[in-house]
Amino acid sequence: MKFKYIVILFFLNHLLFSQGNQLWKGYFSYNEIVDVEASSNTVFAATENAIFSKNNSDGNVDILNSVNGFKPESITAIHYSEEFDKKIAGNLNGLILISDGEGNTQIKVDIIEEVPVAPNKKRINDIYEHNGKVYIATDYGISVLNLVTSEFISTYFIGPSGQETEVFQTTVLNDEIYAVTRQYGIRKASLSNQFLYDFNQWQTFDGGFWSGIVTFNDEIVAVNTNSISYRYSGGSFQQILNHVQQGKNIKTNDGKLIITTQNHVYVLNDQFIQLAHITNIPSYNVVFSAANVVGDELFIGTGKDGLFVTSLLSSTSFENISPDGPVRNYIFRVKKTVDKLWAVYGGYTLPFVPILNDYGISYFQKNNGWTILPFDTLLGAKCFTSIESNPNNVNEVFFSSYYSGLLKIKNDEVTLFDNTNTGMNGLEPIVGSSVNNIYDGSIRVNSPVFDKEGNLWMTSAFVTNGLKVMRTNGQWQSYEFSSILGQAQVSRFAPISIDKNGTKWLPTRNDGLLGFNDKLNNKSIVVDDMSGLPSTIVQCVEIDNRNQLWIGTFKGLRVISSVDRFVSENMLSATAIIIQEGDLAQELFYQQSILDIKVDGANRKWVSIADGGVFLVSSNGQQTIHRFTNSNSPLPSDNVNDIEIDEVTGEVFFATDKGMVSFLGTSTKPSDDLANVYVYPNPVRPEFNGTIKIAGLTDKANVKITDVEGNLVYEVTSAGGTIEWDTSAFGGYKVASGVYMVFITSQDGLDSTVKKVMIIR
Repeated sequence: MKFKYIVILFFLNHLLFSQGNQLWKGYFSYNEIVDVEASSNTVFAATENAIFSKNNSDGNVDILNSVNGFKPESITAIHYSEEFDKKIAGNLNGLILISDGEGNTQIKVDIIEEVPVAPNKKRINDIYEHNGKVYIATDYGISVLNLVTSEFISTYFIGPSGQETEVFQTTVLNDEIYAVTRQYGIRKASLSNQFLYDFNQWQTFDGGFWSGIVTFNDEIVAVNTNSISYRYSGGSFQQILNHVQQGKNIKTNDGKLIITTQNHVYVLNDQFIQLAHITNIPSYNVVFSAANVVGDELFIGTGKDGLFVTSLLSSTSFENISPDGPVRNYIFRVKKTVDKLWAVYGGYTLPFVPILNDYGISYFQKNNGWTILPFDTLLGAKCFTSIESNPNNVNEVFFSSYYSGLLKIKNDEVTLFDNTNTGMNGLEPIVGSSVNNIYDGSIRVNSPVFDKEGNLWMTSAFVTNGLKVMRTNGQWQSYEFSSILGQAQVSRFAPISIDKNGTKWLPTRNDGLLGFNDKLNNKSIVVDDMSGLPSTIVQCVEIDNRNQLWIGTFKGLRVISSVDRFVSENMLSATAIIIQEGDLAQELFYQQSILDIKVDGANRKWVSIADGGVFLVSSNGQQTIHRFTNSNSPLPSDNVNDIEIDEVTGEVFFATDKGMVSFLGTSTKPSDDLANVYVYPNPVRPEFNGTIKIAGLTDKANVKITDVEGNLVYEVTSAGGTIEWDTSAFGGYKVASGVYMVFITSQDGLDSTVKKVMIIR
């Protein structure tokens, strides 16, 4: 079957960190719009963790995300102050982020620390500006922020008895502030009153049920929960629009009134005459989230398809102007192939219950941006959880569906393998029924992996024959483990690894780590809590460059010293790594839930910890080289679902539940010779603050850097294919401007090369 491509090439979000830090890149989605704001000539749109804007005058697009220091938790409302040139983002947990006009300084003001209310009452619902202040509507009341100082002035609890109450939106008319509440209708008070913090100063303007309120054409306009909007004129409410569905939000700009519901967007002029009514966007099954107007253009945010613009004069054609990115920010698995970076959005819970969705598959190419393979082109397959490319055919990629089977994409052709086309020994559906929907007829394939002979191995959950293989001749074979696993028919498996001996290492949900080798008379060994594992829930397993087995469990890390032990022994034990912290010896990653482990070209380990970010540890685990978290790095979340390493460039990708970023590491796969050594950046300009990389090295190559007079300024032995130099003389002073010679010799001394690098201070 042929599939269609949907490519958004408006703007690549392959952004580099500002201020000269070029180690991080962002691969974010800008499709899930939560709010849309506007100024006189610019539209602003927010996703859960970013803000992007487009200037209608010059077409410039600006993006704020974690890579350039803008790190929200979960945006729920935004506002742009044209007077102060500040972007303000309110979050689900009460966090406020303020970015100035340059986007270089972000000021955080945390309502959580300022207001003594329960954490689940911190949500920010709307931000309204009046006379140099912003009135922040929250789930507990109203907080007031001074835009000049970015400091809180006061907080108002406006329930009739001073209690907390959810405030959806505020507005000001004739020096009176109006607030729409969930329980107490529309409350109002005089802004000239110095005692607004006293609930007795507030009165009920209307006791009905409302969801939004604005000031428009010197009148109050409000959205009622009966799906009708009203104007307040002459002492009573008058209907202006029946919008069929309950209003999501109401906004004003450029003398226009904009009302958005799930499937409708209305624009009215100052005479309340309808200028536009949008009910759909061709070729998209959209759900509207917010809308706004700039001049004669209407900007519409959608829940999963991005930001669209159309003309108010015709409203017949729509352009998607969201920056280029993957389908969504929640990425479960990522895979780097020769020329593509693949991403899937499925997943499963800890008990391996599938998270069903129809987001399809995406891939990124350096010169073409992101391409989306929509759900309707993938033969109905859903919940993709792993990706594997054929090492003998770069155009053939396989995707495990934890609901539908195994999907193959070869060039433009899509094939779905399931119980109908894999024979008696192939894939099989779950049979039976259960109150928790475990047995539902689905085919739960996970983690396809090629062995060195070209056979494709994978696991299948909740069936007795839990290990499957598609041989190179297209024949399928299954293996069952009822003799070694306690309840093989309900076994579930995390991603598997295959070692140099052809042993398949299968992490299980409750039975520990299973080793299996079909070449050794189907030999099987289980490593469990009796064998040294801290938990029988094994979440990942990785074989390092010295053939050690690194095992990540729900409660810590263990290592098996050599995969060769499986061949010669009938029982295996796993041991902890003991590290020295001051005067104390302790276990590395003690009781930590380990989500993923990846080995780089220098045999160092990248380890993802649930709610703990990512660690880079030395090859033996004794030294922590880096720890990246949301608080000290551009990681958008401390939950990293998957780590992937580009062995050629050293780029390390982190797929999180709130977006994907990458770190440009130095440990690339070593080259076979020194024929393709290169130095970058070259020349090194004054504004560059990073390190020089020398790549294309053989392992353990000797690298010497001298000035043109032959004075040695740096020397190192490579571990992997890349080294870095901070342009200092042996860690001391920074070297002066000039040309520097790089002399490289292989470990055996039989291969050498010389490069030059220019440094400009």
